[in-house]
Amino acid sequence: MSPLPCHQPASVARSAAAARHRLLVAGLLALLSAELSAFDLGDPFATREITPERPALRIDGRVLPCQLPAADAPYGIVEAVDLALCRNPATREVWSAARVQAADVGLAQAEFLPTLDGRATASRIRVDSRSSSQRNASLTLSWLLFDFGARSANLEVARQLMRAATSTLDASVQTVFLNAMQAYYNAQAARAAVSAAIESEKASRESLNAAEVRYRVGTGTPADRLQAQTAWSQATLTRIRAEGVRENSLGRLANVMGLDANQPLRLDDPPSARPDERFSDDVAALIGEARLRRPDLQAAEAEYRASVAGIDYARASGLPTLSLAAGPAWESVGGVSANAGSIGLTLNLPLFSGFTTTYNVRAAQARSDVAAARRDNVRQQVALEVWESWQSLNTATQTLRTTADLLASAEHSERVALGRYKAGVGNILDVLNAQSALANARLQRVQAALDWHVSRATLARALGILDGQLLSSKPGRQEETR
Repeated sequence: MSPLPCHQPASVARSAAAARHRLLVAGLLALLSAELSAFDLGDPFATREITPERPALRIDGRVLPCQLPAADAPYGIVEAVDLALCRNPATREVWSAARVQAADVGLAQAEFLPTLDGRATASRIRVDSRSSSQRNASLTLSWLLFDFGARSANLEVARQLMRAATSTLDASVQTVFLNAMQAYYNAQAARAAVSAAIESEKASRESLNAAEVRYRVGTGTPADRLQAQTAWSQATLTRIRAEGVRENSLGRLANVMGLDANQPLRLDDPPSARPDERFSDDVAALIGEARLRRPDLQAAEAEYRASVAGIDYARASGLPTLSLAAGPAWESVGGVSANAGSIGLTLNLPLFSGFTTTYNVRAAQARSDVAAARRDNVRQQVALEVWESWQSLNTATQTLRTTADLLASAEHSERVALGRYKAGVGNILDVLNAQSALANARLQRVQAALDWHVSRATLARALGILDGQLLSSKPGRQEETR
C-alpha cells in the first residue's frame, strides 16, 4: 500500500497547528503593539495635571512671551526677570526634576494594576540524525492582590515627593527672580556711578580751569593749581574704574538672564523708588505669614511626610504578599500540539531575610528624624530671613529719605564754594572738599534708591510672595549701551 494515506492526516494536522500558531503569535504581537502604543502616547494616570507649568513671569494674569527685546530696545526690569525665569538653566533644571517626580507618581500608581506578558518562541531541535521543530506561545496575567499596604505607602511617598518637587520649583523660581532683580539694580547702580563720576570729573575740570585763571591773573598760587590738577586726575581715575565695574555688572546681568556675558545690553531707566506701607505690618504677623507661604518650608514639610510614609513602606516590605497568576499557553513539538491554561494564587511568606527588614525600618525612622530636623531648621531660618529683610527695608526706606536732603545740601554747598573761589574770596580746598562731598552724596542717593528696590524684593521673597506685581510697569527710558 502507498504510505500517502497514512502521512496525509499528520501533514494536515501540522498545517493546522502551524496556522493556529501563526494566528496566536500575530494576535499577541498585535495586542502588545496596540497596548504599548496606547501607553506610550497617553497619560492614563493624568500626571500632567499634577505637573507644574514651565516657569514664566506673570503680571496681572498675563504670561509674558519670554522673547529677547528688539536690537534697539532697552531692557527693563520686567524683561530682565522674564528672561531669567524662562532661560536660566537653574529654573529649567528644577522644572525637569518636577516632571520626573510626576512620572514617578504614575509608576507608583501602576503597581496597583495587573501586568500582561506575552511570549512566543520557535526552535529547531536535532538529536542524532533526527530533527524536529518546537514552537510555543503564552499569555500570562500577574496581579499582586494584597501586600499589607506597601504599594499604598510607596504611592504616598511619591505624592509627597511630588509636592516637595513643586514647592522646590516655586522656591527656585523666587530665588532666580530675586537674583535677576539684584543683578538688574546692581547694573543700574553701576551705570549711575559712571554718570556721577562723569559729573564729578566735569566739576573737577571746572575747578582746575578756575585755578588756572586765578593763577594767570596773579590772584592764585601754584599750589592751588596743582591741587586742582590732582583732584581732576583722581576724578578721571574714578570714572575709569566705575566704567569697568559697570561692564562687569552688565555681564553678570546677562548671565542671570541666560545670555552670554558679552551680550550687548541697553538698560531702561529704573523705576522710581516710592516707599509704601505694604510691608510695614507687625513683624510677628509677617513671620507667621511667611511660614504659611514659603515654598521651601512647604517642600521640607512634604519631604518629612514622605519619610514618614517610607517607614510604613519599609515595614510592609517584610510582610507576606498574595498574588494572582493566570493565562493560556500553546505548544507544538514535532508536529504534536497541545493547548493549556492555568490560574492560581501565590502566597509569599518571607520567613527570614537576615534582619533586612529590621534595619530598613530603623534607617527609615532615622531618615524621618533627619527630615524633621531639616524642616524645623527651615522654619527657624524663615523667621530669621523675615526679620533681617524687614529691618533692611526699614533702614533702606529711612536712608532713601535722608539722602534726598543730603544731596540737596551738598549741591548747594558746592555751588557756594565754587562761586566764592571764582570771586576770589574762597580757597581751593573748600571747593575740592565740597565737590568730593557732592560726588559721595550723588552715589549715596542712587545706591539708596536701588537698595530700597532690592530690600523690598528680598522681603517679598522672604515672605514667599515675590511675583510680577512687585515690578514697576512704566519706567522712563534712558539709554545705556555696552
